[in-house]
Amino acid sequence: MRYKARKRLAIFVLVIGLPVYIIVAATIMSNMMTQEVQLPLVVEFFVYVALGIGWAFPLKWVFKGIGQPDPDAPPQSHE
Repeated sequence: MRYKARKRLAIFVLVIGLPVYIIVAATIMSNMMTQEVQLPLVVEFFVYVALGIGWAFPLKWVFKGIGQPDPDAPPQSHE
């Protein structure tokens, strides 16, 4: 995937995808906590940690190298 397309995809994921993921994860956890059987505090902690960092691993390839200069850009001469 080209650098510009990855950069646009990364912005889309951060601006649209991540807030949607947060809402879905919070809704699921909220529904789990209102059931008759509640999770132990340690299990709940690890579920929140997994949900907090779990979104980044599948999307690692999108964000890798985004902060670097465009490798496809022609070299600029500094005069």
